[in-house]
Amino acid sequence: MTTPAPHLIEDKHLARQRLRLWLQMLKAVRYVEGSLREKLRSGYDTTLPRFDVLAALHAEPKGMKMSELSQHLVVSNGNVTGVVDRLVSEGLVARENLETDRRAFLVQITDKGRDLMTTMTDEHLAWIDEMFAEVSEQDAARGISIMLDIRHKN
Repeated sequence: MTTPAPHLIEDKHLARQRLRLWLQMLKAVRYVEGSLREKLRSGYDTTLPRFDVLAALHAEPKGMKMSELSQHLVVSNGNVTGVVDRLVSEGLVARENLETDRRAFLVQITDKGRDLMTTMTDEHLAWIDEMFAEVSEQDAARGISIMLDIRHKN
C-alpha cells in the first residue's frame, strides 16, 4: 500500500482563507442545528433525527426501505432503526416486511405523521427563513454553488 503524495499548497494566503471559510461554515452549521434542535424540542417535543426521518418519508409517499432511508440520511442502519421504532410506536410511521425480501422492511409515513410533518415543515421553513434573513437571493445561490463544488469535487 502506497501513501498518497501530500497536497502542495501553492498559495498559503488562499489556503488560510479556505481554512477560515471552513471554520465559519462549521460554526454556522452548529448554530443553525442548535437553534433547530431547541425549536423542535420546545415546539414539538421532538428531536432533529426524528424530524429528518419524517421529512425523508414525507417526501417519499410510497415509502423507503430501511437501507435506503439510512443511506439518504447518511447514518447507520442502527441509528435509523431506533428512531423508526419510536416513530412506529407513536403511530407516525408504519413498517412492514417486503414480500420480495423478508429481511427488508418498507417504512412509510402514516396520515398522522404526514399531518404533523406538514405543520412542522411549514414552521421549519419559517425558522430557516428568519435565521437566514440577512442572506440575499444572490448570496444564497452562491453559497449553494460553493457547497456543491465542495461535495462534488471528487
